[in-house]
Amino acid sequence: MAATQFTNEIVLTSVSDRVGTVTLNRPEARNALSSDLLAALPKALSSLDEDPEVDVLILTGTDPAFCAGLDLKELGGSGGNINPDRSLKTKGPFPKYSKPLIGAINGVAVTGGLELALACDFLIASDRAAFADTHARVGVMPGWGLSVLLPQAIGVRRAREMSLTGNYIDAQTAAAWGLVNRVVAHELLLETVQSLASEISSNDQQGVQQMLNTYERTGETTVAEGWEIEASMGADWLDRTNFKPEKVAQRRAEIQSRGRTQNRS
Repeated sequence: MAATQFTNEIVLTSVSDRVGTVTLNRPEARNALSSDLLAALPKALSSLDEDPEVDVLILTGTDPAFCAGLDLKELGGSGGNINPDRSLKTKGPFPKYSKPLIGAINGVAVTGGLELALACDFLIASDRAAFADTHARVGVMPGWGLSVLLPQAIGVRRAREMSLTGNYIDAQTAAAWGLVNRVVAHELLLETVQSLASEISSNDQQGVQQMLNTYERTGETTVAEGWEIEASMGADWLDRTNFKPEKVAQRRAEIQSRGRTQNRS
């Protein structure tokens, strides 16, 4: 019997041919991470991961963006969408899942959105995709493993360049650097990802899940401490800087203007 599907207007779920798709659905805000979206996303992923009729998961966004990161309007107001306790106690942005998770990056993936992408098992990008880490520009620190996963994907020097400049890289650069597996025409993105998901679904699923678990365990033999270091340093940053939402509000317009200038998608 299939698990009860999670339904929420800001995070959509669907199942087709044993592939479950989670879609961030705040297009008017470029799928930015509000408190409501942050609460809904783990439930949506868990509902599909627990569904016996689903073998593979896909994460994408409603056009025009994949995810623009934390909702700066909320962050600069109530600050309700930054919760250091959640970031420090949860390893990454998602609950622990057992099935492969493919990121279908349909547009910009910025800061927290980049962290969502990095938490997927692998990424396929639209030719409209772009990537940036603007933590230092916003004045917050990562808590979902960015300082571990981004260097793993593209190398530490390129990761430092992205994080220290806050500059965007386009989809083709992301592919050349190893951040995404391949770039496809925008209109072919979901078709391509669903085809890959079907190929994974055709395998022995116990074997697939054991392989994922093996990658997770072997990948952490040299970097596991990095997660703890990042979490500790992030908490210390919040304490030392006495983080105030109004600081983000002051920077918001400049950050958004700079993003529009660097990325025209």
